[in-house]
This record gives sequence, structure tokens and C-alpha cells, in this order.
Amino acid sequence: QVQLVESGGGLVQAGGSLTLSCAASGRTFSNYIMGWFRQAPGKEREFVAAISWSGAITYYTDSVKGRFTISRDNAKNTVYLRMNSLKPEDTAVYYCAADRRVTITTRSKEYDYWGQGTQVTVSS
Repeated sequence: QVQLVESGGGLVQAGGSLTLSCAASGRTFSNYIMGWFRQAPGKEREFVAAISWSGAITYYTDSVKGRFTISRDNAKNTVYLRMNSLKPEDTAVYYCAADRRVTITTRSKEYDYWGQGTQVTVSS
């Protein structure tokens, strides 16, 4: 089992920045691909970004490329999502997730463990 706890969400004006953190406990954190997803009211959960075990490989959905950066610190069992140039359409509950597979996937059903989510609200 892996337990995931997100933090860092909040209210920010458009154009602002936030950094989300996801602290993991349980099994060896470095064995998992880590992903961030988000879900806006009335919408399905969507993939945002993912990072490989070592951190060498990252992948982003098109709408956040150039604005968001995913990173991880395996010594601290933590994955981060730095969000810059935030837009109102980025408003959502953000979830981190862990995947035991060896390749990055954008499909939420492939991820094995989930955090409880943290709210990000971007005002215009």
C-alpha cells in the first residue's frame, strides 16, 4: 500500500503560481511512476502530468505544457507540481497518483493509489 497526501492548493489570481506537493508513505516511493490529475466540477478527471521513477522522463497534457513542471525528490518521498501562469480553466481538484508500471500512462484507471485531492481555484 502507498498512502498519498496532497497539499499546497489554494486561491490564486490568474497569472499567478502555486506549487502542489504530494507526500508518499508506505512502499518504496522510487518504484512508482507518479502522476497528477485534476477534476473540475461537472467534468471527468483528466491527466495533467507524470514523471518516471528516476525523474528523467516527464510527460504533460498539452494544455499545461510550458506552464507546469512536475518533479520528484525520492529522498523525501515527495512529488511536486509547479504551476505558473495559472488560468481560470486550471481550477479543479488536483490529485496525485502512483503507478507500479514501468512506462508512463495518461489513463487514470492504470494508477494504483490516489490521494484525497487538493483544491486549486484561479480567479479571473
